[in-house]
Amino acid sequence: MTVQETLTKHIQVAVQNLFDLQIEKVEFQATRREFEGDITMVVFPLVKLLKGNPLEIGNKIGNYLVENVAEVEKFNVVAGFLNIVISDAFYVNFFNSIKDQETFGYASPVEGEKAIMVEYSSPNTNKPLHLGHIRNNLLGYSVAEIIKASGKKVYKTQIINDRGIHICKSMLAWQKFGNGQTPESTGLKGDKLVGNFYVEFDKQYKKEINDLIAQGKTEDEAKKLAPSILEAQEMLRKWEAGDEEVVALWKKMNQWVYDGFEETYKNLGVDFDSYYYESNTYLLGKEVVQFGLEKGIFEKDPDGSVWIDLTEDGLDRKIVLRSDGTAVYMTQDIGTAIQRVKDNPDVGGMVYTVGNEQDYHFKVLFLILKKLGFDWAEHLYHLSYGMVELPSGKMKSREGTVVDADDLMSEMTETAQRISEELGKLDGYSTDEKTKLFKTIGLGALKYYMLKVDPKKTMMFNPEESVDFNGNTGPFIQYTYARIQSILRKADFDYTSVTLSGVEMSLHEKEKELIKQVQLFPEVIQNAAANYSPALIANYTYDLVKEFNSFYQNVSILGETDMDKKIFRVQLSKMVGLTIKNAFRLLGIQVPERM
Repeated sequence: MTVQETLTKHIQVAVQNLFDLQIEKVEFQATRREFEGDITMVVFPLVKLLKGNPLEIGNKIGNYLVENVAEVEKFNVVAGFLNIVISDAFYVNFFNSIKDQETFGYASPVEGEKAIMVEYSSPNTNKPLHLGHIRNNLLGYSVAEIIKASGKKVYKTQIINDRGIHICKSMLAWQKFGNGQTPESTGLKGDKLVGNFYVEFDKQYKKEINDLIAQGKTEDEAKKLAPSILEAQEMLRKWEAGDEEVVALWKKMNQWVYDGFEETYKNLGVDFDSYYYESNTYLLGKEVVQFGLEKGIFEKDPDGSVWIDLTEDGLDRKIVLRSDGTAVYMTQDIGTAIQRVKDNPDVGGMVYTVGNEQDYHFKVLFLILKKLGFDWAEHLYHLSYGMVELPSGKMKSREGTVVDADDLMSEMTETAQRISEELGKLDGYSTDEKTKLFKTIGLGALKYYMLKVDPKKTMMFNPEESVDFNGNTGPFIQYTYARIQSILRKADFDYTSVTLSGVEMSLHEKEKELIKQVQLFPEVIQNAAANYSPALIANYTYDLVKEFNSFYQNVSILGETDMDKKIFRVQLSKMVGLTIKNAFRLLGIQVPERM
């Protein structure tokens, strides 16, 4: 039981006995460093209820706790804050209760509780994954892992945007300029090959636009009349009509892309439980629209198009079916959400990992699903995140100026190698061990740098800064983990089977602070899950590592002469290492045994 849980129970009894008042919650915060105390109770909520003096109320509760609660040694009151000093015995006993828990902090699934589906990645099949996709994948994967660790069943999914005019642009350019090229004949990953033709189409299209403008057309006219766009539109019509030749080409080129994506996902360390394809789902919502029309939720305009009027909800009118009967994105998303729950009846909510440019779209989608009467629609969440920018500026897929995901991962590995070699700590490593270590450090740097930032914020990604071995970075935390493993390897005595009594132990201040930091881990997981924020896990881990390094520098571990203290400090170091590993697992980051 944590100190918060223990104190809450006792403070509720104290308030009942002292003031004849029942309270449900007790508000705690960390004690400010300038005051003595391990945890602080905020007295102000009681002042409002009792209409009394905060100093007097705090002193009465403090005295009650010291007299009646073994874990409380002393207290002090500053304004409306009761600073409580907890006994060493409490922290030693708490540590003993968790030291053998391999998954400390992770909650077990509750039987019968509804599952959560997390959607992420959701790429287009006309180009490889880029830097923006990396943030999306890392966020979605990490949020799924955190929700799972909080005690819920989780399904990871994506919808692949595999149809539409943008796909036809790549197909058309391959037909015109490809000369039968394949991933095998070129040695290129399939997604990169297809992406090259998307860029090629754009070059040709721009040239045609400029030629038409030179002939006296306006820019808008030229964009509509350029031969390439007309041919791409015709190809799309053929695809929708089921033209065998076009569909065969579409299947072939899309498969190239899928194979390329899978390689990138594997290298990035993310996975999925299910895949949905826009080519299958874009028609799914049509029957729902018909149902909505019958219920009066949707309305049909004179031209045959179908809309929903959300003006009374502070939004606008939104089209859900075109006048020619074709689906729009909203129709597809309505159908896909419903299909996912049909496929997985235990799903009770969904998280959509999509950039903040789609904020309005998801407000509308969630509201429509609620109006259609789906109870799970109350538990839909748009994990809206800011774009990733580079020191060199924004990326543009059509112009081929994106930062390719595969290239970035390779660059991160190379940067980790260069910095590691400069530090000169690689004696005794085989070539394979070095290769694995550089990848672990490089990817750890990339993932941590991406995930330590609040998802909602636009972020600047600086590869060089992310691989710094000092400060709030992945490699700094990985290095601390490796340092702990080194301590464990050097401990030439049995420290695993010994449990030291809290009554006999007195703690060094740094030991106590470290246990207090470890103790926070379960609560941090729950908060991170509730807020869909890997940043809370990342920054907690950094705080834990800072606390351990302060402990390491101020307290002798293997050099301690008192055997009980030595055993305890090695056990504590091991627990910190395990907590780092478990926290980083939630971020999709590996930790090296040696660095």
